[in-house]
Amino acid sequence: MEIGQLRALREVQARGSIAAAAQALHVTASSVSQQVSALERKAGTALTYKLGRRTALTPAGLALSRAAADVEVALARADAAVERFRDDAGAPVSVAAFHSAGLALFSRLEQAVTEAAGPRLGFADQDVAQQDFPALTADYDLVIAHRLASSPVWPPAVHVTPLAFEPLDVAVGAGHRLARRTRLTPADLRGERWIAVHRGFPLEGAIEMIGSLAGEEVSIGHRINEFFVAASVVERGNCVSLMPRYTVNRRLFPHLVLIPLRVPQLGRRIDILARPEALERRGVQQVVAALRSVMAELVDAAGPGTPIR
Repeated sequence: MEIGQLRALREVQARGSIAAAAQALHVTASSVSQQVSALERKAGTALTYKLGRRTALTPAGLALSRAAADVEVALARADAAVERFRDDAGAPVSVAAFHSAGLALFSRLEQAVTEAAGPRLGFADQDVAQQDFPALTADYDLVIAHRLASSPVWPPAVHVTPLAFEPLDVAVGAGHRLARRTRLTPADLRGERWIAVHRGFPLEGAIEMIGSLAGEEVSIGHRINEFFVAASVVERGNCVSLMPRYTVNRRLFPHLVLIPLRVPQLGRRIDILARPEALERRGVQQVVAALRSVMAELVDAAGPGTPIR
């Protein structure tokens, strides 16, 4: 088996189609198709199949794709042994994050890495649907992703470094009738007008769950994905919303109050996703360590689960 064939199969698995894999590899779709076909002949079994408009991998294909990741790790280690990471200290490290994490972490991360004489950083904001975060590891060294605690775990093809479990609190304006409460239950939120996310995003289900426990269908007034836009509306209006406890900069919203829910206790996991071979680089390891330190500071600053004003 050739490394080019394994890379083609791995990109098909990561991207979901021959065309997308070809674009990522900077070759033609015909070339990728030929590479995968050659690999199937070598393996003696089908490695892919059509799933709607997507190209999915068979169990044999998934096993071979995971093995391809191990090959990439071995190659990365061999390169490291030869080069002794000679150029790694000066090589940039690319970091992608969803919007609220980028706003909360990027500036702090850059300061921490600069003070430690670490690698140059390249930031990008990528606020994608939860299931699309793993594919971003093909384009960035590190991807800061989120998923609801009850959702499926990340695929085994990516390495996961946990950063934090971030509670989701009820957000109200300082003049709201609930602003002085220390804890809330779904029943307390009956009749409220909500700011929700766009349809299909996980947080919508959490808001619907609160309505179900309260015995009513929630009233959605606005659909806003960006928490900082939602916070500005909640702060001065009469709507309520769910807000992450750590990644919303409270100094920007002095009249916003976050109140923990007694039940259900909602939250999301914030993780660093990366391809295994990326973590073989010393500079990437340094950035991961800095990210964990910066996130720990944000968690400590928020304190225990009490109303945040």
